[in-house]
Amino acid sequence: MDYEQDFTDSKVDLKIWKRLIGYSFRNWKLLLILLVGQMVTALVDISYPLMQKYAIDNFAVAGNTSGIPVFGIMYALLVLVQAASVIIFITVAGKLEMNVSYAIRDEAYYHLQRLQLSYYDKTPVGYMMARMVSDIMRLSELVAWSLTDILWAGFYVIGCIISMLSLNWKLALLVLIVVPPLAVMCFFFQRIILKNQRIVRKTNSRITSAYNEGIMGAMTTKTLVREDKNCEEFQALSSTMKKAAVKSQVLSATFMPLVMILGSIGTSIALGKGSVEVLGGTISLGMLSAFLSYTSQFFEPVQQLARIFAEMQTAQASAERVFNMMDTEIDISDTPEVIEKYGDIFDPKEENWEPMEGKVEFEHVSFQYKEGQKVLDDFSLTVEPGKSVALVGETGAGKSTIVNLVCRFYEPTEGRVLIDGRDYRERSQLWLEKNLGYMLQTPHLFSGTIKDNIAYARKDATMDEIREAARLVHAEEFILNTKDGYDTQVGEGGVLLSTGQKQLICFARVVLADPRIFILDEATASIDTETEQYIQQAITKVLEGRTSFIVAHRLSTIRNSDRILVIDAGKILESGTHEELMEKKGEYFKLYTNQFREDSQDRLLNG
Repeated sequence: MDYEQDFTDSKVDLKIWKRLIGYSFRNWKLLLILLVGQMVTALVDISYPLMQKYAIDNFAVAGNTSGIPVFGIMYALLVLVQAASVIIFITVAGKLEMNVSYAIRDEAYYHLQRLQLSYYDKTPVGYMMARMVSDIMRLSELVAWSLTDILWAGFYVIGCIISMLSLNWKLALLVLIVVPPLAVMCFFFQRIILKNQRIVRKTNSRITSAYNEGIMGAMTTKTLVREDKNCEEFQALSSTMKKAAVKSQVLSATFMPLVMILGSIGTSIALGKGSVEVLGGTISLGMLSAFLSYTSQFFEPVQQLARIFAEMQTAQASAERVFNMMDTEIDISDTPEVIEKYGDIFDPKEENWEPMEGKVEFEHVSFQYKEGQKVLDDFSLTVEPGKSVALVGETGAGKSTIVNLVCRFYEPTEGRVLIDGRDYRERSQLWLEKNLGYMLQTPHLFSGTIKDNIAYARKDATMDEIREAARLVHAEEFILNTKDGYDTQVGEGGVLLSTGQKQLICFARVVLADPRIFILDEATASIDTETEQYIQQAITKVLEGRTSFIVAHRLSTIRNSDRILVIDAGKILESGTHEELMEKKGEYFKLYTNQFREDSQDRLLNG
């Protein structure tokens, strides 16, 4: 999966900006305040040169002092109005930034919750983190503050043009002759800046991913002595980002002075032509002063717009990636008819849910991962309610695919999976998930206490229920031996506990959820023998009356299963109880005796 697409189109995508601005319009009241506030600020700024013209012509040139107090009061009032409008727009723009950021993050996180498991299998955490944090922050800042600047600049530019044309339209047209070259220059620079900013954002995602993998895989790095190699690879990424970022900044730094030069040319035209007209008596000194103020100030908002334009290149590169993540197609979803009856994961209609008995059927199921060969081909299987089925076979035989299909993490390419006699696509995903208990080979805990982690499946669970679940899986003994008991912090990912302790807590969490279908996928492969015995004792008791699928590497752990399936290339090679398969002396017999022999040798060698 190409999670970092190459966004090579150098044009500004109006659809992206329309979508982005749409988040602002959700806060239309704040936008209205910004609109009015920036209009007032721009009008005050436009009034200053006119006040200057009046003062020069009526006081300085005329030598008249009457009216100065009234003029001073009017000028002070303008300053106060402008100060008030600035305070208002800063406050409102800050609120708008937070609201836009919240809205985009909320929708993005909502979409991530709905995406199928395969997306998380193929998409690095660093990619998603970069989208959710830095890219969304950049977008919200641009929408709020740049929108504020655009409003002010737009009102001010329009006001300046109108004022200059009303003062002297011929002189105004001479000044505005520099605008067409400015437009051409903006078009040229935006293409190059956008290209480099896309490289920056793409590389930034990879750097974030490298950080994440470097931290999470620190032990592997050190045991394989990969520090130097990791640094070289990281330096290559950083170098790519540095070159693109520096080039982008150089272009932006070149762009701004060029805008200033064009502005200075416009001002010099106004000064030269205006001075001649003042000497010829065509215009007054006050008018020339006002005109010079307008021409010099006219290019200040143009410079602002040029700066915003450069920032928009960065923002579009970020927006493309955020929206690309938010628009990722959901491969596994309920139909509108199912949602109408049963609800969805955020609005379930549990009153319409049928109770689950736990019968599972594979009806001529074939499955292949995208762009891959078939894992299952015309696979059929029936598991009656309350029965346990163990799946054994070589790596890649299709064992985990079978249980993932039971959980509807993936859906059949062909055929059907039925729960209690009905295609599970005719019922809510949440209905199935609520009745599932899944134990993984690698246990995962969340930051918080032991109690919080056990109760994760049922937030309304009482302390007695939590303790009962822990006792059932023999976890309470080690929990009570910790300093704070059930209130002991587990650390990020459970780093403060051993693998066996984490597995017991995860098992207690699943038991507390009281599922009808239990999945154990190599759940005892990574723990010590004593903890494995605890879990085996708990499994025997917990699985009573529940349908269960057990994927096991240690064949001794599945001897009591109601049915054992030997899977090979997505097909059932052998089927039966432990005793039946041992009597056949087939593939299962070979696997079991070989493993028994290896375990015996290990025990002898280890004393």
